[in-house]
Amino acid sequence: MRRNDVLISGAGIAGPALAYWLRAAGFDVTVVERAPGPRPGGQTVDLRGAGREVISRMGLMDRARALAVDQRGLAMVDARDRVTAAMPTAAFGGEGIVSEIEILRGDLARLLYDATPPTAGASPGVEYLFDDTVTALVQDDDGVTVTFEKTGRRRFGVVVGADGPHSVVRSLAFGPEVDFVRPLNCWTAWFTAREDWDLGGWFRMFNAPGGLVASARPGRLPGEIKAGLSFRAEPFTYDRHDVRAQQDLIARRFEGVGWEVPRLVAAMRTCDDFFFDSLGQVRLDSWSRGRTVLLGDAGHCPSPLTGMGTSLALVGAYVLAGELTRPGAGHLDAFRNYDRIMRPYVTRAQQLPPGGASAYAPDGALAIRLRAASMRSMNRWPVRQVLAAQFAKAGDIDLPVYAHLPAGPGLSSRSGTPSRTRR
Repeated sequence: MRRNDVLISGAGIAGPALAYWLRAAGFDVTVVERAPGPRPGGQTVDLRGAGREVISRMGLMDRARALAVDQRGLAMVDARDRVTAAMPTAAFGGEGIVSEIEILRGDLARLLYDATPPTAGASPGVEYLFDDTVTALVQDDDGVTVTFEKTGRRRFGVVVGADGPHSVVRSLAFGPEVDFVRPLNCWTAWFTAREDWDLGGWFRMFNAPGGLVASARPGRLPGEIKAGLSFRAEPFTYDRHDVRAQQDLIARRFEGVGWEVPRLVAAMRTCDDFFFDSLGQVRLDSWSRGRTVLLGDAGHCPSPLTGMGTSLALVGAYVLAGELTRPGAGHLDAFRNYDRIMRPYVTRAQQLPPGGASAYAPDGALAIRLRAASMRSMNRWPVRQVLAAQFAKAGDIDLPVYAHLPAGPGLSSRSGTPSRTRR
């Protein structure tokens, strides 16, 4: 079994990014994805720090900027929609809470998918298996036998789990989810509201007592609002496939809450992209077992509270590809080097902002007022220094330049020396 026959589980951000680099280096790449196609929609994700550098090295930055959502920044509001504190996009060099380049998750996933075209006739490309998933993995010295739900059993040299915090590959190769996911006791629903609502270009966020958060931000298309409803609670069980029950739960939690919450709850009932999940972090001592390795949220989800998930996915994909395709390197050496390079970056990225979930979703009215006061002081010493260090983590890695990977437009003038992306 050849090491360069690679199966990637997950066609979100990390999976297609890895497929791009591996295919460019001549590897045979298959991507399996549970959804029937690239997932559209979703909330905005940040292109910041080293993640932005990877997109540049792929030659995709111009297209990413063209897809970026036009936002002025984050505005905290009260029940009358009066702004109590704000942080514009330009703050902290464009790498603040709302970064200079924010792109809908579905748009970024589609951009990466389009950069990894499927095989057509004699033209080599990436093989995509949509509407399917992995059900079993059997590893031996020569490869991995993979059983799919729908596709016939096949053999691969390496299997990559890039299938999110609820990773199937991780469960099969490493063990149950409960062993690796640390809950943050915060739950969030995301969805798109089709509303004639002028937000003034701001990502507006409203806090209510009881650890409740409601938010609305502009989408990329006219009349498109990207909404969120979050609450703090101890871990509980629910049916992940029963959307109506999840929406009922959200509606009960937010019953009687002011601002534009009734409007958002009504929009939630009719949306076509509702997503509900708990916030948590994935932590493992090792991201590989035999010929199986984890990438992105499957291996080290930092939680949306950090704003670092996309950067970790893109940077991890680039580093893993660079090490797997290094001439003469075996998969075990590649995995060790991937861990060595990425581990410090991941460790810093997983450090939550001051206050963590309790700062994002304060319990009482006083704590909400203190949060707004804290944001108003973010551009003043000493709070600015603390937050500047938090935002700088996205670029806090010596990003290697792999001379053996084909040079795209972003690499055409680069040498083989590491590039420091810290700003």
